[in-house]
Amino acid sequence: MALTRMLRLSVLVVAVLAATLVAPVANAATGDRGWGGGGHGGSSGGGSGPWQPDLGPNVTIFDPSMSAAEIEAAATAVFNKQKSNEFAADRFALLFEPGTYGSATEPLNFEVGYYTSVAGLGRLPGDVIINGTINVHNQCYGDHCIALNNFWRSLSNLTIAVTDKPTAGCYAGEFWAVSQAAPMRRVHVTGGQTTLMDYCTNPSFASGGFIADSKFDGTVINGSQQQWMTRNSTVSTWTNGVWNQVFSGVEGAPATCFPAATACGGPYTTVAKSPVTKESPFLYQDDRGRYRVFVPAVQRNSSGTTWASGNPKGSSQSIENFYVARPGDDARTINAALARGKQLLLTPGVYQLDRPITVTRPNTLILGLGYATLIPQNGNAAITIGDVPGVDVAGVTIDAGPVNSPVLVQVGTPGGQCSSSRGNPTVLHDVFVRIGGAAAGRATTSIVVNSDNTILDNIWAWRADHGNGVGWTVNTADTGLIVNGDNVTAYGLFVEHYQKTETIWNGDNGRVVFYQNELPYDPPNQAAWTQPSGELGYPARKVADGVRSFSGTGMGSYSFFNQGVDVYAANAFEVPTGLKAGSLTNLLTIFLDPANGKGGIQNVINGVGGSSTIANPDVPVTVVSYP
Repeated sequence: MALTRMLRLSVLVVAVLAATLVAPVANAATGDRGWGGGGHGGSSGGGSGPWQPDLGPNVTIFDPSMSAAEIEAAATAVFNKQKSNEFAADRFALLFEPGTYGSATEPLNFEVGYYTSVAGLGRLPGDVIINGTINVHNQCYGDHCIALNNFWRSLSNLTIAVTDKPTAGCYAGEFWAVSQAAPMRRVHVTGGQTTLMDYCTNPSFASGGFIADSKFDGTVINGSQQQWMTRNSTVSTWTNGVWNQVFSGVEGAPATCFPAATACGGPYTTVAKSPVTKESPFLYQDDRGRYRVFVPAVQRNSSGTTWASGNPKGSSQSIENFYVARPGDDARTINAALARGKQLLLTPGVYQLDRPITVTRPNTLILGLGYATLIPQNGNAAITIGDVPGVDVAGVTIDAGPVNSPVLVQVGTPGGQCSSSRGNPTVLHDVFVRIGGAAAGRATTSIVVNSDNTILDNIWAWRADHGNGVGWTVNTADTGLIVNGDNVTAYGLFVEHYQKTETIWNGDNGRVVFYQNELPYDPPNQAAWTQPSGELGYPARKVADGVRSFSGTGMGSYSFFNQGVDVYAANAFEVPTGLKAGSLTNLLTIFLDPANGKGGIQNVINGVGGSSTIANPDVPVTVVSYP
């Protein structure tokens, strides 16, 4: 998202400041909770045998015998290191064994910084109870405090019983003020409100975000969040929208109201049932303290959480089935383990790869902890998946390397058997790709999906607009995503700043629920960003002319051309005109930051919808249905 340009929009921050709630203290849930075997006392990595492997020095494991003060001190030490560490190589996971943490008199409250994953190790969210809060607040640049930079952190698989210290003041409640690549999964928030922006310091801009398989007993404050995707969850109250708030399979979600209107609020796009989903795999402890990984089952036409019944469907695998990789491991070693039939657990850190991690066996699982990051070194891909079904890749970040890679993540082989099956699809969960930012990197295409029936669940493909190694001829990247497979479904698709068409969809019967895009900021002039046909600019998404069926809803594209010259895109979206009527719904474009932006987008879709330029800045231009 736009990060160096701090004053880039004039969002009216909705003043929905619910009264501070006094949070009741929860007790640990009963039942099959997997309480662990003796606890790790805040140790790094654990490890006492094949059932409890050493997860490395960047994993801290807490147990209920520790005081809230001890845990808070350890977590805050990580936060202090990571608070502003946007492009460093440090990676961390903070894991909580089953049990109860904090109390009414000693709540556990801490913040989460860059490249930090916080997760419970229970089978259910109720197996780990945090009496306190786990927060993300604004970052301040002088007196300009925003969440637009708050990427690469996560919260999962626990319950937060909101309990504040007496000194909390404005910060009473659970704050998760994040932008892209900062998911919340399998979280239950009780006893207080959850706010997705930080209204305690201004101007409070935020650009998220993704929630799945979670439940909120109190109010969820959207506030200034520009856009947000919530999937298969339960909410009691959602306060407002700004540009593109999308719900799929969410119990209690507001009704569709697009564009925003006085009568119904919004803007909201609400899909009653998610057509096909598979929740992200997760690490947990069984009732003997042994580590296992749970792989949720595929669901169809579903809503609400998977765990509400206390018996989520899926399969469990012993950690003994996994090769537990450390950042010093090379691709040859990892691939040898996969070829032997091992699953792969990537512990936190940065992995330099001279060849891709190659998946050739069905039902392979690659699970990253703490934003484990893969960097190709020789123009190779980071991950290639063969023509096999049932592969899960979860919690992995990929940085483009110093030599241009034609592709960074490839699902299925070009022209292959497309054998990701309907009943056993391949899924990418929380896979984040970055071109530049940490260092100069190049990749022609970030993700290519050749396999049919693939599910994309929270993807951020980002050509960096700030950081290290950034420039029109420096961090070069044509396209974020190419989909060649049929029946591919995407939820929470964020693709930003690529230099040509950002998403190309060639497969039939594709479905997208929520798409967020920013066009590249930095074309030096119109000539540098004009197609060979003469069409001005490149669309944020193009569905190929030969595609017969495609559906998309809740899709937005924003422009901010910051080189001081007018640069235009003819269309944000381009699709075949022969698609079924109403195949695309709730589309928008926006011109950002009139003080610094030029040019704009001339049409929303296929020459329809009107333009977003300096004449109508920061105002969504919408198309409700097309064709």
